[in-house]
Amino acid sequence: MNNFSYTTANTAKEATGARKDSAQSAFIAGGTTLLDLMKLNVEQHPQLVDINMVPFKGISETADGLRIGALERMSDVGENPLVVQQYPAISEALLLSASPQLRNMASIGGNLMQRTRCTYFRDTAFPCNKRNPGSGCPAQTGDNRGLAILGGSTACIATNPGDMAVALVALDAVVTLENSKGKQRRVSLLDFHLLPGTTPQRETILEADELIVAVTVPAAAHARKSHYVKVRDRASYAFALVSAAVGLDVQGGQIRSARIAMGSVGTKPWRALEAEKLLVGKPATEASFQAAAAAAVRGAAPREHNRFKVEMVQKAIVRAFQEITA
Repeated sequence: MNNFSYTTANTAKEATGARKDSAQSAFIAGGTTLLDLMKLNVEQHPQLVDINMVPFKGISETADGLRIGALERMSDVGENPLVVQQYPAISEALLLSASPQLRNMASIGGNLMQRTRCTYFRDTAFPCNKRNPGSGCPAQTGDNRGLAILGGSTACIATNPGDMAVALVALDAVVTLENSKGKQRRVSLLDFHLLPGTTPQRETILEADELIVAVTVPAAAHARKSHYVKVRDRASYAFALVSAAVGLDVQGGQIRSARIAMGSVGTKPWRALEAEKLLVGKPATEASFQAAAAAAVRGAAPREHNRFKVEMVQKAIVRAFQEITA
């Protein structure tokens, strides 16, 4: 692990200004991913800017829906009564993430920025286009069991490992960002993470001098009746093999609106928009859910070791819908 300097910031302007002056520096809040990657020499930052004192906290109900400050801890958000009752998929996704100790440390903003668990990315003995652009992607023909079947490119098939982001994408979350000039912009979380294409090293639209301020989730009937299913190798402290976040608004047996997002199958949290459209106006039955699940994986490009994900994620989607309509 390389030496680095440590700076604290009390305001967003102080934090973004420090980062602007040193593009290779990094913001740190919980540090649960960043310090791991620095110890592995995957990331080497000469300066860390501690943003824990920046006033980006609070979980509240606003005219826009649910507002979560970027520095709220995962455990606090997951256990918050408003989130549990009105946005259950978000609560479930958070409480199925990592371990209690990590959830007590990790921030919402940091969780949105967590990096892939691809073995080749985290082991500097291997080439990796995401870590060292142009060096190659051994995952294409190597151990790709946990990697993406949607959104990959010849440069990268690393999955986004998040749970919470899948639920947030399903429920139309919007991220508020602020730059060193104090200017804010709002971006759909669906557009926040980027596909790898030929530049897998660029993972989000976040600029070097921008911070995540908050996440907003619209209030909706399908948010109140939402659910998150995570399938993994062991019952706790494991990343998903596949996951599904769904939401449903059913009246008189007919589906008025539906939401579907999938995790650990895409190079970013994967929203299944066409599959959602198939459900609108249909009866809330297993046949409808199976048809939507099949549409959700249309275009999937599995590799040698992850073909099982195509069927597994469909079953996760159907199971999630069945559990909220039971």
